[in-house]
Amino acid sequence: MQISPTRSALLEAKDERKVMEEGFRFLDEKRLLLAAEIITLFNKRDAVKKEYNSLFKQAQTDLRESVTRHGLQGLKTQPAIKRQNPKIKSKTRSFFGVTLIENAKLSQTTPPEIIEGVNPSPESKNCRKTFDKLLTKSITMAEIANNLQRLLLEYRRTDRRARALEDVILPELDESIHHIESQLEEMDQEEAVRVRLGRKVAV
Repeated sequence: MQISPTRSALLEAKDERKVMEEGFRFLDEKRLLLAAEIITLFNKRDAVKKEYNSLFKQAQTDLRESVTRHGLQGLKTQPAIKRQNPKIKSKTRSFFGVTLIENAKLSQTTPPEIIEGVNPSPESKNCRKTFDKLLTKSITMAEIANNLQRLLLEYRRTDRRARALEDVILPELDESIHHIESQLEEMDQEEAVRVRLGRKVAV
């Protein structure tokens, strides 16, 4: 883009560069804070996943023991914990405009009802409790996965904008400023030469 080499154009270019540099600094800081939050969530996910895997193994063991005790058909007569109109309730918080979910958990108007089946056993009770805990832990895993997806999307968007400023816009503005300054310097030199030549002619 051709820019007229004037003092006002130079001032406008420098002002624009200052604004773009401030924008880059903000995006760069935002990018770092988003990355830190993502790392924190990844660490939390690893801890929760470890608990989830432990519960999953326990659920497998309890299910196997229950099937051994009751048989597959007999186990079907053992009801799960009954919940009336269960809903997932949670709180939200904003992190640089990204809505994050917190404390997601099952909620219902009445306490969960435990109905005993035909010929209940300690094995079937343990199986029921373990699978209920596994359900609760799955909600926490889903919460973390959702937050990570949102943060990663915002990080990529912020990173693209920061790189565009750093690698394209700021260098172009620097080049424009340098071009205008060079043109103005040449014009000043030409004007100085004309003044000197004019003085010699006058003499």
